[in-house]
Amino acid sequence: MSRAPGLSVRLRLTLSYAGFLMLAGALLLAVVWVFLLRYVPDRALIVSADPDTVVFPVRTNLLRMFAPRAAAALVFLLVFGLVGGWFLAGRMLAPLTRITGAARLAATGSLAHRIRLPGRRDEFRELADAFDTMLAQLEAHVAEQRRFAANASHELRTPLAISKALLDVARADPDRDAGELIDRLQAVNDRAIGLTEALLLVSRAGQRSFTRERVDLSLVAEEATETLLPLAEKHGVTVETRGDIATTVGSQALLLQLAMNLVHNAIVHNLPEHGAVWVGTSVQPGTVVLTVENTGEALDPLLVPTLTEPFRRGTERVHHDHAGVGLGLAIVKTIAQAHDGTLTLATRASGGLHVTVELPRA
Repeated sequence: MSRAPGLSVRLRLTLSYAGFLMLAGALLLAVVWVFLLRYVPDRALIVSADPDTVVFPVRTNLLRMFAPRAAAALVFLLVFGLVGGWFLAGRMLAPLTRITGAARLAATGSLAHRIRLPGRRDEFRELADAFDTMLAQLEAHVAEQRRFAANASHELRTPLAISKALLDVARADPDRDAGELIDRLQAVNDRAIGLTEALLLVSRAGQRSFTRERVDLSLVAEEATETLLPLAEKHGVTVETRGDIATTVGSQALLLQLAMNLVHNAIVHNLPEHGAVWVGTSVQPGTVVLTVENTGEALDPLLVPTLTEPFRRGTERVHHDHAGVGLGLAIVKTIAQAHDGTLTLATRASGGLHVTVELPRA
């Protein structure tokens, strides 16, 4: 933003200090002058007592003696106020100079530096600490976005490369069965479309560009389980839904997508047979909770925190044809954060995963 030049904060503080000091000095001299006038007569008063004679001055003489000295005192206060105010303002604004330098450095794209202002807590240090926290969050966010962009480019390049390879094979072998080629191209295309839609959903949820309304998580959970019931039957997984009315404020479509992803993930990553999924809702003080728990093979506790990273499919987990594009839990995390909520993953002692989404209560 282009701004017209103006007085610096240090100069304005200096003038304020000097002006206040001048005003305080003038008031003090005025009080002294009024006090002296009460005891000085209008006409000369001579008291004679041998061997000494005492002569009291009149107000006119007092004014001639007081005025020059008062003016000199005010001039001294002005110079002292300007010099001292300039020094004090510089000392007070020194932390702000460091913060400004850090902000300008961040504007160039450098996010690794920190202010780390020493000293006890005050307004400047609270500002510096808040700025350091913001830089840390921005650095982590930018790093995450870079990883996400790199992974997305890789994931999008894969179906394109497969399609090119299939077309090259078909061109080299004109007698090859066209129906098989079309089916494989259709599968690759569907996967690319699903990945693109998932990326758009992550972007939409991250920007919080959605209309908020009252949403009952229990109804959302029921709709998600009913929609995915055929998939559960295909995999031999039983799904049980239970819970209380749990109302929050947010996007009906995004929260339904959140529940769909969790239930789909629980069905797909389950036992080869006789698996189970439990979906529940509950109400806590100030929050509502959606839980999805599933049976499955034992998971490494060190692996669980990484499952919410984009394109992390969990290489140690059971895979199926419906394993998805690796954005299921990443989308859940983004939607939960967009609704000011939290996502918690935990392993089950008997195997499988326990997922908890906690959102603000309406």
